[in-house]
Amino acid sequence: MSEPSLNELGPPVDWQGCEVDCAGCSRQGLLEQERCRPGLACVHDRYAKRIDRFFFWNPALAGDYLTHPYFEVRAVAAKYVDVFQLPQLILDPDETVRWSAALRLPPKQLLTLVCDPHREVRIRVASRLDPHDLGGMIGDPDYYVRQVVARRLPETLLTRMVRDVDSEVRHMVASRIGDAWLPGMAKDADAGVRCEVARRMKPGQLHLLLDDPDWRVRHEVASRAELDHVKRLANDADELVRSIARQRLGGGGAGISRLVTQKQACLPF
Repeated sequence: MSEPSLNELGPPVDWQGCEVDCAGCSRQGLLEQERCRPGLACVHDRYAKRIDRFFFWNPALAGDYLTHPYFEVRAVAAKYVDVFQLPQLILDPDETVRWSAALRLPPKQLLTLVCDPHREVRIRVASRLDPHDLGGMIGDPDYYVRQVVARRLPETLLTRMVRDVDSEVRHMVASRIGDAWLPGMAKDADAGVRCEVARRMKPGQLHLLLDDPDWRVRHEVASRAELDHVKRLANDADELVRSIARQRLGGGGAGISRLVTQKQACLPF
């Protein structure tokens, strides 16, 4: 959607609601050079898009505005300044400014934002930090931060997250953790996590899930487990599980009913 026109917004105003006055602006010379324009590109305007356009036209000036009283000016300026100027924004009182700085800070300097009080900042940090430095965020209080951590954490450290309180985090762990650790997640309380565990297990491990209460998990077991274990599922309470087991055992899996076809659409694999 395009930005509202000047007529729709009325006279340009600054972040305090006062009318923008080009005559008193210290950058008045830029107006003559067509490097700023009221209502379109102005560092004093309260609208972030116009501030951004000002710095896009004048990137060399961004460093002069890192202590500006309006947080939007500081946040937008962070997009254009030299990276060596960004560390001064790490302790900025506004989370939008810190988030903007986190987009460009060198990974090692992101460590100072690992415990930032705002989740959006920590999410950005977890997304950009060197994976080997993510250990300090494993216990983050926000589930989504931990989910990002679980997506990027080195496989050797994932074992520290197998008991995370959030099922989505554990699901991410189950999708990446080494094969040797999958049996330890076979009794997870969440069926979705166990489905992911079953999907990744080797055939020789799947017997651990033979008695799983979820038919989707047992279906995966019946589909890939070693045949000696599949026998136990030939009389499973679920029609799809029975059919797959019998088919693999050579006991007549043809003619699976319409109900079975419908249930297959529910499989998460």
